[in-house]
Amino acid sequence: MKHIRIFATLLALLVTSVTPAVIHSEDVYREVTASGAHNLTLAVDNPRNLGGADDAALARDVAEVLRFDMTLAGPFSVMAPPAGTSPGGIRPGEFDLGSWRNAGVDLLVKSGYTITGDSVTMEFRLYNATQGRELAAKRYTGKRSDLRRITHTFSDDIMQTMTGERGPFTGKIAFVSTESGNKEIYLMDYDGHNVQRLTKNHSINLNPDFSPNGRELAYTSYRRGNPDLFRREIFTGTEAVVSSHRGINVTGTWSPDGKQLALAMSRDGNSEIYAISRDGRAPRRLTTHQAIDVSPAWSPDGKRIAFVSDRLGKPQVFIMNADGSDVRRLTTSGAYNVSPRWSPKGDRIVYCRQEGGFQIYSIAPDGTGDTRLTSEGSNEHPRWSPDGRFLTFSSTRDGGEAIYVMRSDGSGQTRVYRSKGKASHPTWSPRW
Repeated sequence: MKHIRIFATLLALLVTSVTPAVIHSEDVYREVTASGAHNLTLAVDNPRNLGGADDAALARDVAEVLRFDMTLAGPFSVMAPPAGTSPGGIRPGEFDLGSWRNAGVDLLVKSGYTITGDSVTMEFRLYNATQGRELAAKRYTGKRSDLRRITHTFSDDIMQTMTGERGPFTGKIAFVSTESGNKEIYLMDYDGHNVQRLTKNHSINLNPDFSPNGRELAYTSYRRGNPDLFRREIFTGTEAVVSSHRGINVTGTWSPDGKQLALAMSRDGNSEIYAISRDGRAPRRLTTHQAIDVSPAWSPDGKRIAFVSDRLGKPQVFIMNADGSDVRRLTTSGAYNVSPRWSPKGDRIVYCRQEGGFQIYSIAPDGTGDTRLTSEGSNEHPRWSPDGRFLTFSSTRDGGEAIYVMRSDGSGQTRVYRSKGKASHPTWSPRW
């Protein structure tokens, strides 16, 4: 019960870039639904060799990444090539699109690769098999090690074509793992691949939070004996102390403009919410109450902050203006509610409710539509994808503690990473 321990502690303490070449695409909004109230059937054909050496492993990886991304996307029923469909090439006129339509395919992804030394060029094409036309085509060039990112990029492009908004599949997830024997911060692709360790201070590191540009993380570390707030540049590893006042400096989160962080500090004797500049100057106290106030979360417009307080006896989620005024209670059901986070669109707030273990809920900022999203195991620390379509969280449902993703309505819950130790505190990066 990490949240219980956090409150008890508070009381005691008082990537290589890839540039696409656009072949052509249609700048048209498409609703990701099909007629007759059924999901669109999307087939991912096996990538073709368009030049150079054959690479069966590369082709398999590309198809698996596309199918994983599109399955998580939700509106698609994703399938491998059905029997009776035309293999052929990938460009218009090089294969029989009608055979795919006759097999019940609504959308078709065709792709091909060209290998030149350590360089790989991937060409992707999205077809509407029902209407018999091409919707989008992109070409990307990068190193062999860029292959997964290249493929995730086209998955983002598919979402752009079908919904008018890019997907989040090129994003990273920062998280805490005990694999080394200590609680260190790691970084990985959203689907659990390409894991790298960021901190190596052999201490307790908690609550990573991405800056709005995705280039920095704020987090709390006990490396110097006190829970201090740090910020770390992801690509260079450069670190700086943001807040190291005696007592707690925890649950730091970036403001939408990246100029401030909100955090909980006990510099004045009690745990209160403060706003502080990114360089640690000019701390401003936002709450004034004898209760414990922690876990601030900014609204996407920067005008309001959700936070947790036990001012009514047990932790509940509250909302206030960004200057600390007009405090009001948000959650009215459940006796123990913590860890709020505002959606990128501002229309929902996710949080955790203790029900034996913890379960994740979603609620509108006006307190309506309180909806349970999880039910298996204990589920904590929910964080939104940058497009607001998905959430990442940690769960104990399969034993241990692992990182999961799901759609924002609670469907499609999928484990993406389990370390040798416990993996927790995930947070999804903005788009890079």
